[in-house]
Amino acid sequence: MNLFVQSLSHSWQPFVLITGLLFIGHAAAREGLFESVGLLVARTPGSDVALFAVTMVAVAIVTAVLNLDTSVVFMTPVALHAARVRGSDDVAFAFGAILMSNAASLLLVGSNLTNMLIFANHPVRGTTYLSHTALAWVTSVIVTIGLVAFWRRRELLRRGQCSRESLQWRVGPATVSAALAVVLMLLTSQPALPIFALGALLEGVDLAVRHRVKAKEIFHVASPLVVGPLFVVAVLVGWLGRSWHAVGHLVAHTNSLATAAIAGGLSLVINNLPAASLFSSEHIAHPYALLLGLDLGPNAFVTGAMSTLLWFRIVRGEGVQPTVGQFVRIGLPVTLVTLGVASLLV
Repeated sequence: MNLFVQSLSHSWQPFVLITGLLFIGHAAAREGLFESVGLLVARTPGSDVALFAVTMVAVAIVTAVLNLDTSVVFMTPVALHAARVRGSDDVAFAFGAILMSNAASLLLVGSNLTNMLIFANHPVRGTTYLSHTALAWVTSVIVTIGLVAFWRRRELLRRGQCSRESLQWRVGPATVSAALAVVLMLLTSQPALPIFALGALLEGVDLAVRHRVKAKEIFHVASPLVVGPLFVVAVLVGWLGRSWHAVGHLVAHTNSLATAAIAGGLSLVINNLPAASLFSSEHIAHPYALLLGLDLGPNAFVTGAMSTLLWFRIVRGEGVQPTVGQFVRIGLPVTLVTLGVASLLV
């Protein structure tokens, strides 16, 4: 039972943090932040390659700041809107959104739930974490943009018309809260409760005072029917990992590339969240390389992360019909190159 309690105590903070970030992202969407970002990137001059690159950088920044799930939910439609305003290739923008969201989820501890799970036992200051991941993050972002653009080069090598839609940029409480969340993630080792409180406050004010949101909508954003079972799985798998150390032994003495490859492979077999829970109780020689596998590895196949399944639902609702074959055709090379290069930089 002691091992179970340890697993429980180390698993709750990531889920609380992610819920807080989802609340902030939801409030920011109501404030028009993501719509403004979409209109802004649609004004990018030059070819559609330039538009694609700028849009993917925006996706990467939102992922790093407001986490992987927020990026997939809110930035996938933004990317598709930017493409369609310019008459560009929406397939490149759709696939780029999910591949970039995964690839860019390495930068901050709160950018991906797996990051939080791995460092739950050994909290680190955000600036310390950033010093290990920044170069690998930049490399992964650049490689992802380059490979997806090359994959759809015939469709993107045209000069599009800049958008003339009017842009009214507003900086409201949610935008300020997003910036504050970044500061908390950088300067504190346990930002979960303050960020959750910030997000809950935004949603609470809009519900009770401004009447801009309904309780049912907030409940949907929190996704207890999804987050709850995932939390239970994380606790149980973490408990199993503490009782059975065979998986941890795989990465106890391996080099960076092998550690990343093992983590990436396991994430494809059992999903990266249970994989992170398994590794979270172990001594890992290269924890940042492990995160490369858990964060970047899911780009190789649709089973790697829950965010990918969520993305399929979103893009199909937007009129894009991706196939598993398409996903593997671009996702596998993106994964192999980003893992190979980034593992040399962490």
